[in-house]
Amino acid sequence: MDESGFRFQYGVPVRFKDIDIGGHAHHSHALVYFEEARAAYWREVVGRPGLDEVDYILAEVHVRYHARVLWPQELRVGVRVSRLGKRHFEMAYEARGADGDLLISGSSTQVMYDYEAGRPKALEGQAREAIMRQDGPFGPGGRPADERG
Repeated sequence: MDESGFRFQYGVPVRFKDIDIGGHAHHSHALVYFEEARAAYWREVVGRPGLDEVDYILAEVHVRYHARVLWPQELRVGVRVSRLGKRHFEMAYEARGADGDLLISGSSTQVMYDYEAGRPKALEGQAREAIMRQDGPFGPGGRPADERG
């Protein structure tokens, strides 16, 4: 784990099309950068590479902008599970520029979902185990065991 506390990091390019009239990435693109990193985590950590293996829905997201995101550069987006519940998991994100400066941070809540049945389902089995290996252990309330407070 590096000093940021994110064991999993994913490179996301800032594309020319991301830039708005202010000369920086439009605010909505933070969600795309987070989504690309979240999808990579699901593929590489959880081991579910296919689109049909994405068995969660996005329930909530928060974004904080720290500095302008400029083109061209590749962002290093750190992502980790910050809370592990019975049917949901929360993720934390940090997007840093090439110089290491924090540009965007945020969090999201995903709910496990059975698309055939049309309802939430439990987060269990191989997916739960993979998340626990990557970002655990998790203590009371599903928070990482090493968190204080």
